[in-house]
Amino acid sequence: MAAGVLTTALTLTVTAPLAAADPVPPAGPGTSEPVPRDGAVGADAEGPQRWAPPLAGMTTGVEITEGTARLSTARDGTETGPAALRGAERQGLLDLGSHQFATPVNRIEAPTTGDVPPGTQVAVDVRGQGPDGQWTEWIPAAPGAPAILPEPTRTVAARLALIAPAGGTGPVVRSLEVRADQVPTDARTIAPRASYRVFATREGLVGGTTANGHKIVANDQFAALPSRRALSPNGKGDYSVRVCTDAGRCATVPIWDVGPWNTKDDYWNPPDQREQWKDLPQGRPQAQAAYENKHNGGRDGFGRQVKNPAGIDLADGTFYGLGLNENAFVTVDYLWTARSAALGRAITGGAGPVVERAGANATAADSGVVGDGAQVEVQCQVAGSTEQGSQGTSNLWLRTRPDRYVPAAWIQGAPPVPPCT
Repeated sequence: MAAGVLTTALTLTVTAPLAAADPVPPAGPGTSEPVPRDGAVGADAEGPQRWAPPLAGMTTGVEITEGTARLSTARDGTETGPAALRGAERQGLLDLGSHQFATPVNRIEAPTTGDVPPGTQVAVDVRGQGPDGQWTEWIPAAPGAPAILPEPTRTVAARLALIAPAGGTGPVVRSLEVRADQVPTDARTIAPRASYRVFATREGLVGGTTANGHKIVANDQFAALPSRRALSPNGKGDYSVRVCTDAGRCATVPIWDVGPWNTKDDYWNPPDQREQWKDLPQGRPQAQAAYENKHNGGRDGFGRQVKNPAGIDLADGTFYGLGLNENAFVTVDYLWTARSAALGRAITGGAGPVVERAGANATAADSGVVGDGAQVEVQCQVAGSTEQGSQGTSNLWLRTRPDRYVPAAWIQGAPPVPPCT
């Protein structure tokens, strides 16, 4: 984080200026930044604006041959895809990047052409980027049911999902066109950040590949939620959670996988916005309702008997870093759901998580971690011990929650915040 950005009335000593973060850096296929892609078709005089993205980009479980996308058939002995789907379905994702339309849009249709055998699915998820650089959740744009973004935007990203029964023939997609226009909607309501107490399990699966293509390593730092709506691109933390134990220790990590149990259970959303299980109250995972109250006959969305009430899966490093030795209930803050918070991004380049401390000093008590790529909530700043990190060298520390701090030298892109008082 740039020391010059964090202006305060304090007397601060910065041994070297931190590199200022570019809020919208240039990027290519499969990234989350707003970059126009090839295939922009423009708009008719009185029709929607169009974007025909090529079938190219970052893939997970999808192979592209001569411009045609299909589920990968190669097997290398490792598991690939969402944790919730192991043995239940095959799913692959193709990140088509993002596009800037000439004028703001909020209604998105995305018809595809190809072959969809019985029992298989082709889905297109879209999302929009706000003026603050934050993305909406991924919203399905189904045939006859366009995606409606929370507010108009010029920058829209798209993602293709191919789904098939385990061992079955998958669908084939030959082309896709995004059609976008603007329709009147109610003013967006800024709700408090979603925060719920849910049951956490350890994902494990070291050596496997997550839904977004991340190769799971020992002591990894990420989490899985049971919906693609909050799946971050590989290496990014567009959707991050803060997970806290009853003892007060917290881990802030990106969402890089889908699970456990379900894949369409965005339980942190209100029932009328929830993709599936709209009969359940906000904040209650379907797996918990199935396990405790025999919801859906005690089974998940794939008909499997639910054996625990899990609403979040934690990578090994996150699970043990929280001090957990067995599955347990935790409090989860879904950081992308509030627009009022200032968010920065932890950038460690594989150096391990950023340690959150009980004071603005490297010798203060270790009270939690922030995983690489995760978005972290920033409340204010204070001078402390000088640290060297990915963003330079600085004595600034950022408060993430009451009496908890991380060194600014590891945090990129947070907006200006006031001095802590």
